[in-house]
Amino acid sequence: MKVWFLGTGTSMGIPMVGCRCTVCRSRDPRDRRLRASVLLEVAGQRLLIDAAVDFRQQALRFGIDDLDAVLFTHHHADHIFGLDDLRPINIFRAKDIPVYGSANTLENLRRVYSYVFRAGENESDVPRIRPVEIEREAFQIGPVTVQPVPLWHGRLPILGFRIGGFAYCTDVSAIPEESGPLLADLEVLVLGALRHRPHPTHFTIEQAVEAARQIGARQTYFTHLSHEVAHAELEALLPAGMAPAYDGQVVEIRRERWTPREQLSDLKNGGDINPT
Repeated sequence: MKVWFLGTGTSMGIPMVGCRCTVCRSRDPRDRRLRASVLLEVAGQRLLIDAAVDFRQQALRFGIDDLDAVLFTHHHADHIFGLDDLRPINIFRAKDIPVYGSANTLENLRRVYSYVFRAGENESDVPRIRPVEIEREAFQIGPVTVQPVPLWHGRLPILGFRIGGFAYCTDVSAIPEESGPLLADLEVLVLGALRHRPHPTHFTIEQAVEAARQIGARQTYFTHLSHEVAHAELEALLPAGMAPAYDGQVVEIRRERWTPREQLSDLKNGGDINPT
């Protein structure tokens, strides 16, 4: 499995428009962050997690000209506003693209992208998507098993995703106790960590570090970082096995096999991993 970090920033991106802070003026390319999203290549499938606002720019930068599916963590603007830029893939690959999300996420996609769901009424091209509602049960995309991971983003229930030894959990403020076993025995965890100051809907860096310790992945990368966080400074502060992610980073994961049902039957719940 290969994971491309397409974007590792917050909803306003970094640098932020009009901001003159140290990070927004930084010359370190790792401090330039598009909106959070990753691309996975596994078992011949190319899976996009969240179609970020910057998806067109990300696709051009990383040469993304085909996708097998899009997985949505939730419906907030920075995670769905790139959906319209799926159109070239529809056209050049002559295919519809399945999009997976919770009932709430798909309801909001229908509201925001009403023209997409009224495709027969449009004279011009619109994204050709096939919505697939998911809940808590694992599902298949071709040969790939995807396990949704229930999370909290403030008061909003959202989803993370586990595929093999990899899990992606962005925009998190709490991890329910029942999700603990779904995050056991990970090779790589990607976890949202906004900033040091408290926020009502996101882990602080300190909360994310504590959650990462309890989850115990062999390597954790923090994403959805704000302009209050300089990459080099955070990297120097973090314990071994944890690091800030950066746009353009590629991670290779060799251990891909993981069967949710078998894994859960062998695990004992390790307790609440919500540090808040």
